[in-house]
Amino acid sequence: MHELIEALQAPDRGFPEFGPGDTLKVHALIVEGGRERIQVFQGIVIRIHGGHNEKMFTVRRIASHNVGVERSFLMRSPRIDKIEVVRRAVVRRAQLYYLRTARGKAARLKEKR
Repeated sequence: MHELIEALQAPDRGFPEFGPGDTLKVHALIVEGGRERIQVFQGIVIRIHGGHNEKMFTVRRIASHNVGVERSFLMRSPRIDKIEVVRRAVVRRAQLYYLRTARGKAARLKEKR
């Protein structure tokens, strides 16, 4: 039984540790027609949920015309090429849903030093 569980688990990709409030650059594989390319999605982690194989994280960024875009990624997905931590922030919550309504200076997070 132990061998079956290990066979079903995806390998650890060796991504850096990060948490809610951190700014990430996620290099994701995008398939357009028959071609594949890497697209960088940079934003703030607003939530991490799930565990081990099902661990997911949601990244939010502000696109053009002040439109918020959120994207959820599966941590062990083969579609994620690389994750870079740009900046770490001090937060006191696990889910940062209040950033959805915050604008301007209210949406800033204090940097961890």
